[in-house]
Amino acid sequence: MPTSTALPAQTAEPAAQAAAASFHALVEQLGYLNPEDIEQVRKAYRLADEAHLGITRKSGEPYITHPIAVAIQCAQWKLDAQAIMAALLHDVIEDTGISKTSLVEKFGSSVAELVDGLTKLDKLNFNTKEEGQSESFRKMLLAMAQDVRVILVKLADRWHNMQTLGSMPTNRRKAISAETLEIYAPIANRLGLNQAYRELQELAFQHLNPWRHQVLEKAVIRSRKRRSDLMRVVEEAVKKAFDQAGIKAQIEFREKTLYSIYKKMESKHLSFAQVTDIFGMRLVVPESIDCYTGLGLLHQLYKPVPGRFKDHIAIPKVNGYQSLHTTVVGPAGVNIEFQMRTEDMHRVAEAGVAAHWLYKTNVKDPSGREQQGTLWLQSLLDIQSETRDAAEFWDHIKVDLFPDAVYVFTPKGRIMALPRGATVVDFAYAVHSNVGDCAIAAKVNGSQVPLRTELSNGNVVEVITSVVPAPNPAWLGFVRTAWMSSFSPRAGASACARSSRRCAPRGSSNCQRLTRPTPTSGTSCCDSRARGTRPNSSPTLAWASAWPASWPSAWWR
Repeated sequence: MPTSTALPAQTAEPAAQAAAASFHALVEQLGYLNPEDIEQVRKAYRLADEAHLGITRKSGEPYITHPIAVAIQCAQWKLDAQAIMAALLHDVIEDTGISKTSLVEKFGSSVAELVDGLTKLDKLNFNTKEEGQSESFRKMLLAMAQDVRVILVKLADRWHNMQTLGSMPTNRRKAISAETLEIYAPIANRLGLNQAYRELQELAFQHLNPWRHQVLEKAVIRSRKRRSDLMRVVEEAVKKAFDQAGIKAQIEFREKTLYSIYKKMESKHLSFAQVTDIFGMRLVVPESIDCYTGLGLLHQLYKPVPGRFKDHIAIPKVNGYQSLHTTVVGPAGVNIEFQMRTEDMHRVAEAGVAAHWLYKTNVKDPSGREQQGTLWLQSLLDIQSETRDAAEFWDHIKVDLFPDAVYVFTPKGRIMALPRGATVVDFAYAVHSNVGDCAIAAKVNGSQVPLRTELSNGNVVEVITSVVPAPNPAWLGFVRTAWMSSFSPRAGASACARSSRRCAPRGSSNCQRLTRPTPTSGTSCCDSRARGTRPNSSPTLAWASAWPASWPSAWWR
């Protein structure tokens, strides 16, 4: 939060010059906008500069330097003029008393809605501080579900705050860092913003565990010096092999972040010397087929480590990430991890949902990889309709900010990603709420299993449904996702009544607004597209973005 101390006269002029220099740096990043849009950005800057006049940050810098830095990051993502303006104005409602109505009059409703979505609710009275924080996040998440630019600006805001956290008191640094590690970094990861995700984790780790961060940093520097010659030898060998095969490859060195090294040491009880995959290489090649050809070349050069190959091209991560991963035993018995991807995959891997703006002029994405983060945001609206308590809403959202996933198949062979530990009931609700409500039995890999069975990678799951929907409150004891978690036993009767109208056979007295086939007794409903029903707007449906455009959109929104 800023301090409200007026700047002394002798420092006012240098502060103004610093702010002007910062804005000039922003303008240099706006070459992709037309002159009219740049003039609107200047107008937003003038208002923000006037609103924050005389206010400083804890570091002593003029406060206006912060919104300018946020806007610069948004410009590097090539966001549109409205998002840049919202970045400049993101604190004016919260900190200076300028109203949303005033922003509508000056800049239009779109900019005002973006700023309002970024505004915390400090001025409202809540029973506890935790309740206020939960309600603030609830508002932010629902706003970003309606417009993904909200969370992009918010992440840029948090990113800069973390970069300048050193001037805050120790207790505040730790509180903000813990919040970043628990909330903002997982959101960045869920949306595929890998660069932001890694740096937010690293900055939070630095403030939460400064001594461990310092020790690991020194150890990595020593290890980097020892292994630099080895990595050059590997680079030359790989380059020669790819050149002989006629594959043009861009080779980049990569290094695990200190936080990821620390988490691996902590979770697997390893010493630093036992972490063997700190250094690796990334190969960017022209086509997908080159990734698989390159994989064969690497395995001819060096022996692969069993169990360390992952094909995220055929089975992308839930945030749209695609790449081939393999670990090989290099010279001197040192394990080296390789990642192989195409240019388009690399862009999406680094920018996530921001790639829509960053590379929209030359990226073709018929598979809808970049839309998966947006689909997750849209799914928040469904959870909101079932959950009125802010803290409960946030608990449900955190379930979807999972780092790991299990990939299972419908009987038709379509891939679905679910949180690790998900059960058959989670799968049923991910396919469709009707399927979950009407589930009575299930088969995994052709064998009858209880509904509470946890799923594993590669399982083929088939759900058997009945005519009469009967969601069981006991399922709340083992489900992992939010669809069933929003079920309330007190609302059970009305929920079943709603489900009856959805699941009732065509022509029955309860059939209202039923215009498509529905589950019948003993029917497998695992493949909703084959039966004409809609899936939930689940964040776990990797294939949802390819939903037939000819079908009514109201079925799945």
